[in-house]
Amino acid sequence: MEIRWLEDFIALAKTRHFSRAADEQNVTQPTFSRRIKLLEEEMRVTLIDRNTLPLSLTPAGEVFLQSAELITRQLKDTKERCQEIRKQEESQVRFVTTQTLFLSAYKEVIAPFCDQMGLELDINMKSSSWLGIDFVNSLMDQQCDVMLCYWHPAINFIRALDDEHYEHLVIAEETLIPCSATNESGEPKFTLPGAKRKPLPYIGYYENSFLQPVIHHHLQRQRDIPQLQTLSENYHSVSIKAMVKEGYGIGWIPKRLMLDTLNYGKVALAGEENWHIPLEIRLYRSRFNQNPNVMQFWEALKQQCRR
Repeated sequence: MEIRWLEDFIALAKTRHFSRAADEQNVTQPTFSRRIKLLEEEMRVTLIDRNTLPLSLTPAGEVFLQSAELITRQLKDTKERCQEIRKQEESQVRFVTTQTLFLSAYKEVIAPFCDQMGLELDINMKSSSWLGIDFVNSLMDQQCDVMLCYWHPAINFIRALDDEHYEHLVIAEETLIPCSATNESGEPKFTLPGAKRKPLPYIGYYENSFLQPVIHHHLQRQRDIPQLQTLSENYHSVSIKAMVKEGYGIGWIPKRLMLDTLNYGKVALAGEENWHIPLEIRLYRSRFNQNPNVMQFWEALKQQCRR
């Protein structure tokens, strides 16, 4: 049974005339009559009394009219709600980022900018548990509109976005800084580069995270070889920060995430500036994404970054 058959029947019940009902439905009368006949065959009952003038509904037709009106009304309401959902989704920008960047750069830079524009971001909080490559795949598979992430030449998996199909904005500069809890004198408990006989307990990142390859790349290029013994590995900088604050070891943490803690004096820098690692915070998007809200967001943010 087709929905248009129900609409035909409702039009016929209202006009009580095949020709006028056909005109109302914008079809020829033979086509209209055939569809009414198909409806009756589907229901296995006569719905129209064709022996009266004007036409009248049979008792079965009267019952069927109530259901037809209910079904078409519900379908119309459902279509309208679905369209509202579609428009709402189109008005949003699907956004993914790491837990660390959500707590720092997003709240500092992206959120105030969106508030100023009156734009709503649809933030996928599930992304806080993703591996590094998952973010790249999400953008490439069009599961998100924009991706905020760290960038460094040593992050191999992000090179897939060097393709001409993608573009990026440098939102901010960041620095990974080595941190340690302080002792009673306010000095760091652990200081780079450490000693062979007593390596420093190291709280690092998993290999498939954004930041572990960056740290590994930087340490390999230092004149003094750091003496580190891995105590634990984590995906999130906030987890490393918590363990560093408790005095378990040394860890490299984004500076934006550590500023308040450093000011309190319970955590200190665990090395000179040569142990600091510069990063970029980038926002990526696909050039194929022609969502007008994404385009507006991107162009406005581009202008702000230039300023």
